[in-house]
Amino acid sequence: MRKAFCFFLSLLLIVASLSFFSSAAAGTTYYVDSVNGDDSNNGTSVNTPFKTINGFSHINAEFVAGDKILFKNGGTYECAATLSCSGTKDAPIVISSYGEGDTAVLYTNAKTEVLRLFDCSYITVSNLNITAPDGGGIWIDTLNKTSEGITLDNLYFYGIQNYKVNCRDNLSAGAAVARAAVMVKGLPARSRYAVNDLTITDCEICDCANGISLWGSWNDAQNPGCTKEEVDPVFNENVLVKGCYFHEMDAEAIIVGICDGALVTDCRAINCCQGEGVNENGEPLYYTAAMWFWGSVNSTIQYCEIAGQKNVGDGMSIDFDSYSNYCTYQYIYSHDNTRFMNNCPIYDGQTGNTVRYCLSVNDNNECSRFGGRSGEHNFSFYNNTVINCGDFYFDNIYNSLVANNIIIPSDGNIIKYAGQMMTSGNTFKSNCYYNTTSPLFDLFAFNTVPGFETDGYSLSKNSPLIGAGFDIDGNDAEHDFFGNIITSNNIGCYGGDGIDCEYESENIFQKIVRLIGNFFDIIKSEFAALMELIEEKI
Repeated sequence: MRKAFCFFLSLLLIVASLSFFSSAAAGTTYYVDSVNGDDSNNGTSVNTPFKTINGFSHINAEFVAGDKILFKNGGTYECAATLSCSGTKDAPIVISSYGEGDTAVLYTNAKTEVLRLFDCSYITVSNLNITAPDGGGIWIDTLNKTSEGITLDNLYFYGIQNYKVNCRDNLSAGAAVARAAVMVKGLPARSRYAVNDLTITDCEICDCANGISLWGSWNDAQNPGCTKEEVDPVFNENVLVKGCYFHEMDAEAIIVGICDGALVTDCRAINCCQGEGVNENGEPLYYTAAMWFWGSVNSTIQYCEIAGQKNVGDGMSIDFDSYSNYCTYQYIYSHDNTRFMNNCPIYDGQTGNTVRYCLSVNDNNECSRFGGRSGEHNFSFYNNTVINCGDFYFDNIYNSLVANNIIIPSDGNIIKYAGQMMTSGNTFKSNCYYNTTSPLFDLFAFNTVPGFETDGYSLSKNSPLIGAGFDIDGNDAEHDFFGNIITSNNIGCYGGDGIDCEYESENIFQKIVRLIGNFFDIIKSEFAALMELIEEKI
């Protein structure tokens, strides 16, 4: 009997404990209704909602794990809130909407952010529209501790300071100063604490100057312009940006700054970097690009479309900047931008970056450049198709692989290269050039009509590039640019056995005439460069 009683008592305690934790995990749900609410209500039911966020001050609410703050759809809510609270992984604090009608709008007319999440973890912000004509969207920062597990999902940012400027935006003091939808920390940062396991999914950012700006901490002195010896990053780890759409923006869509293991995937950046940024002489005043790395490692941008950039200084799809190492662009559709690629490494260069299975079309307003000022080491550029590009300049790449690429400059543009390309330990294999001569360091490349299908950039089954690719060690790609399972080792971003369509090759006479024309393009380009040099010295 005693044993049975003890067992029964233990069972009651377990049930009570489970009930307590379940209740604690559930938290409190608060409702805000700008039409039918009243700030004197308790806010804890749809029948007694607050009218504004001032209602939370009325009850001295302190948000804890499992709490939910829900804004009724169809309403607009003035909000310039700073939160320093945390949920848990199993019971995050949720800021979202409820009810029927148009999505609830959070806004501020002040020069600040709609939401500031300082020293917060496990907060989910979802299903809301956010606008700030003179401010910014969301600023996530860490002043006293590391942040973990923040999620931004299905948010629509619009109307955030989308006007022309004469310089780069200030990225160091929040989303409002940066004219950004989302600012994570800043450059320079205000602390050595990271923002880890951040997830941003299915958001749309339109008519904003900047989109998502991610920054860790560069060094103890918080000085981006430090010496190499002072670099000691604290990376944001495991950041995911997925399914986001950026469009009609003065400046940049995504900066992946000082992150380790970040992934940007299935995003679109259309008509970003609309600020050309030039003075009265057409010279660049500032530089912006749609999606790029700064000081990051082991991070990837993939399955993204990038189009319509106008910034003259940059305006490219591919950019490894400021000591980014072992980062990858793959499966990128880049078209109608200022250029396809332009790297800006610092110190003694960058190591281990990769560009593969990308398609570039009509990125031809300026020269694309490999290597940059300080160089790329152990760089891999393979199975890309680049059509109708501007001048393509190979410079400052060392011990690198350039293989299985199709590169076709637009009329009058050429492949340029520095003399060190001949003696820098690089491997050039199985590339195809057309509408230009092959560079001296890659004389045994294909120089022929690639044989694209009529309506795209897959290859005809009769193309000489089918099965002619170089077998690349460590190439773990299973799919080509088009999403097909790779069945053939081809040149270019198509990996199938070929499309059943006609292949029209050029005869020997046509090829000779073309190569002579290409040669004169080189002479004309070199003469123009010489005249510019003479004018500068005069």
